[in-house]
Amino acid sequence: MEYRVFGKTGWKVSAISFGAWAIGNEWGTVKDEESMQALHTALDEGINLFDTADVYGDGHSEQLLAQLKKERSDPFHIITKAGRRLPSQTVEGYNRENLTAFVERSLKNLQTDTLELVQLHCPPTEAYYRPEVFGIMDDLVAAGKIQHYGVSVEKVEEAIKAIEYPNVKSVQIIFNMFRQRPADLFFRLAQEHQIAILARVPLSSGMLTGKMSLKTEFEADDHRKFNRHGEKFDRGETFSGVDYQTGLEAVEKLKEMLPEGWTMAQFALRWILMFDAVSCAIPGAKRPGQVIDNASAADLPAIPPETMKAIQAIYSERIKPLVHHYW
Repeated sequence: MEYRVFGKTGWKVSAISFGAWAIGNEWGTVKDEESMQALHTALDEGINLFDTADVYGDGHSEQLLAQLKKERSDPFHIITKAGRRLPSQTVEGYNRENLTAFVERSLKNLQTDTLELVQLHCPPTEAYYRPEVFGIMDDLVAAGKIQHYGVSVEKVEEAIKAIEYPNVKSVQIIFNMFRQRPADLFFRLAQEHQIAILARVPLSSGMLTGKMSLKTEFEADDHRKFNRHGEKFDRGETFSGVDYQTGLEAVEKLKEMLPEGWTMAQFALRWILMFDAVSCAIPGAKRPGQVIDNASAADLPAIPPETMKAIQAIYSERIKPLVHHYW
């Protein structure tokens, strides 16, 4: 496993870390026993950062990570998010009373006295233009409730605005072969500010595993079935905002340049790690085998420049018109 500096926190985190949305909900059937096996496997593979949120399974994902903390003595980081518990996403909801309540609930779920890092969970764009929201987070740090804070964003614009606040330590942003815009400007700005970057949705909701087809069936409670057009939350969260058939066709083109012995998922994750600005990619996993496959990507050799150019060409031709200027 490769380890990278996590911004100004002083942490060194696994380049492939663990996104814990899938073990919470909205990804089809998931069993706690298998989820715990996946979490233990992650530690065995050298993963030392787990990203969760208070809404993943209504706190169940956080509770499973608290259980992992009890069962293992290995040092690892748990970072969570706050804000999506609001009944509707309004900037007024990001007030002192609500944010404090969300933090207190996560403290209880994670069975700890202080949260290592809390990310504002994709708040409305206007929130990034309200210094008082970030002042509340500063006060939660001063009170010892949290150690650090960052943001999880939908748009590059939000990421660029967020890092103007001096105590924002991290930005979690969708970045993958189908969502390349963050690398244009934001990555350079983040490096200048020493901001940790977590690449979320790194496998484009599983599209970039190469295992899906037009015949793939998703369960009713899987966001890949019910949120393709943004019915419940931002459509960019599901398949990176790319039309399903178009995504499948692009993946078939990417498979043509897949190095021998690599899985498509490993190829997609190793591509992300080619960008030094990225602190870690956070693929989700529900089963131990998925964790092992993901973690192995960090040990693969660099992707050759000509292959990187070919990937860029596929993005520019097939994907960029669908997503680049929206997020």
